[in-house]
Amino acid sequence: MRLNSRRVAQVATLYLSVLLLSGCGSDDSSTVEIETPEVTTVAEVTIDDTDFNATDWTDASHSKKADPNFSEVFDDTAVKRLDFVVSAERWQIMLDDMTATYGTFGGDTTAIPGAGGPGGTGGPVGAGGPPTAQETTLIDSDEDPVFVPADVYYNGVQWYRVGIRFKGNASLQTSWESGVLKLSFKLDFDEYEDDYPQIKNQRFYGFKKFSLKNNYDDSSFLREKVASDVFKAAGLAVSHTAFYTLYIDHGNGPEYFGLYTLVEEVDGSVLDTQFSDDDGNLYKPEDGSADFVGSFNADDFTKKTNEDDEDWSDVEALFIALHDTNRTTNPSAWRSSLESTFNVDQYIKYLAVNGIIQNWDTYGLMTHNYYLYNDSATNQLTWIPWDNNEALQEGKMGGALNLDFSDLDSANWPLISNIYADITYKEKYDDYLLEIINGSFETGSMQTLYDTYSTLVEPYATSERSGFTFLNSSSDFSLAITELKAHASDRATAVSTYLNK
Repeated sequence: MRLNSRRVAQVATLYLSVLLLSGCGSDDSSTVEIETPEVTTVAEVTIDDTDFNATDWTDASHSKKADPNFSEVFDDTAVKRLDFVVSAERWQIMLDDMTATYGTFGGDTTAIPGAGGPGGTGGPVGAGGPPTAQETTLIDSDEDPVFVPADVYYNGVQWYRVGIRFKGNASLQTSWESGVLKLSFKLDFDEYEDDYPQIKNQRFYGFKKFSLKNNYDDSSFLREKVASDVFKAAGLAVSHTAFYTLYIDHGNGPEYFGLYTLVEEVDGSVLDTQFSDDDGNLYKPEDGSADFVGSFNADDFTKKTNEDDEDWSDVEALFIALHDTNRTTNPSAWRSSLESTFNVDQYIKYLAVNGIIQNWDTYGLMTHNYYLYNDSATNQLTWIPWDNNEALQEGKMGGALNLDFSDLDSANWPLISNIYADITYKEKYDDYLLEIINGSFETGSMQTLYDTYSTLVEPYATSERSGFTFLNSSSDFSLAITELKAHASDRATAVSTYLNK
């Protein structure tokens, strides 16, 4: 069987012979030197592993017939474990694909920490962490990293030939270039069903796809999880999340890759369980007209459902309504027109939550990290937040937006500025701020949540290995928790100041 790669034509596979050294600590003896022999291509690799029986398969655990089992997969009270088993050849294909896109792992170094080492080897935290994305010249790649088949194990049960790949943008590049191999993953449980008929419609307790996020640049390991919890508690559509440790066996036994956050994919169970159905258009906006300035461009609104239907009329209608000149001359008519195509009330609540948690890496500063879904029950586009690992801090890139949006570049972010400028919508926004700071982000409840989660994950966070961690030392973790608790108190003060101006 030949690898079902989406990037076969562009990937040059450098087959590397690995000299296994002991340990994975921070000194020179903890690295693995790499030699580069003859160059070949992915298309020349043939691996025949089609002859197997899916003996662990049950309807509840593996079948598409099963409803998503949230209590099993997204348990807030436990840190669970996933194991990937991938052949050495396929693992090398993944690494070489990264090299083709981002250059040599670790920049000028020629070593991959822990490569080939046995599970549990290596020193504790202390890798120094990667530079931030702002310090890196980012590579604009139109291609996702390559998928390969791997087996996934959970509680001793096997899932077969699951598609796995690395994922991310700035976080992926900066981690790779700085020599941190704790990278995020995308999992698709029936990606390879055409090659392996035994796994047709394979699911993981009812779920088809996940993101397994590496908590990049988050010394607390909690931001992705807690931000999702707050959005969910506020009644907004959002992905479920849970803590998992990841071990990978790529030919020499399982290695600890660290503490991750498992994230439910929006184009799957989020639509099935949080909306009336999953038949509507789901968009993943990115760059360009994803800022809602000027004219709509379909290239900036990638369809994740109904991909073959060349119809973006719902998003086009939102653009037209948002920029209608009657916004100032007839505000009531403007609101009516906007609400006919966009769930404005839900979006205003989102703005309130997003402002309180100071989630800067999204619309208002960045043209990414959100979805739009056309819910057939309302025929309105609904805003769905995504990728919240930068939340719950003052922010980078000049900092998160003020609650009154006084620092917003209004001309360049009209979906916020036009709505906030309307007095009726502003009053609703103010009401939601008060509701959320007294409810889903109440200070005492948030600080208790931080205590609970930090106690749960600390043993797994502070035992991450050098070369597979973003911590400089274990004290980074406790300091980050202290900062999160202080942030919760500071946000209550900020809301009170804003509302009492």
